Amino acid sequence: MDSLNEHNESAATFHILDHLNNGKNIALVSDCGTPVFSDPGQLLVRKAVEKGIKVVPVPGASSLMPALTVSGFSIDQFIYYGWLSPKRPRRIAELQQLKRERRVIVLMDTPYRLVALIKDIADVFGGGRRLCVAFNLTLPDEEIFHGTAPELYDRFSKSEKKGEFVIIIESST
Repeated sequence: MDSLNEHNESAATFHILDHLNNGKNIALVSDCGTPVFSDPGQLLVRKAVEKGIKVVPVPGASSLMPALTVSGFSIDQFIYYGWLSPKRPRRIAELQQLKRERRVIVLMDTPYRLVALIKDIADVFGGGRRLCVAFNLTLPDEEIFHGTAPELYDRFSKSEKKGEFVIIIESST
């Protein structure tokens, strides 16, 4: 077993490619979520494809679809934006760009940035669009919250939630 993470992805990729070039099979597994999708592994897949090595996807856990389906929003069209900048001025600029987006927006972030992110969404979007915040999906302590950004900011600033989360922002009409 080898470790491939955000800190060693480049070196680990070439080490793993050596195994593949020597005829070994490998499985890329994530401790939470789907490898490559918001997790390291994209470099490994890209290099394997470039070398003509067959890559076989095996569906795994992902919080994206469960969060979309539980949002209650129309999800016939959506954009996955992923992680906004951890730096507030840039994050505000990104949210101002996203405010023009008419489709449902999917955001993800680290567990400790929820309150700041919801505050920024409230500041930029106001209360005109509803949100769904899905915590720890598929785990025993899973929780789903619905409301406007100001309502959810008020709720989470009083009792900060910790855990993996997905934010779904309702489409504009």
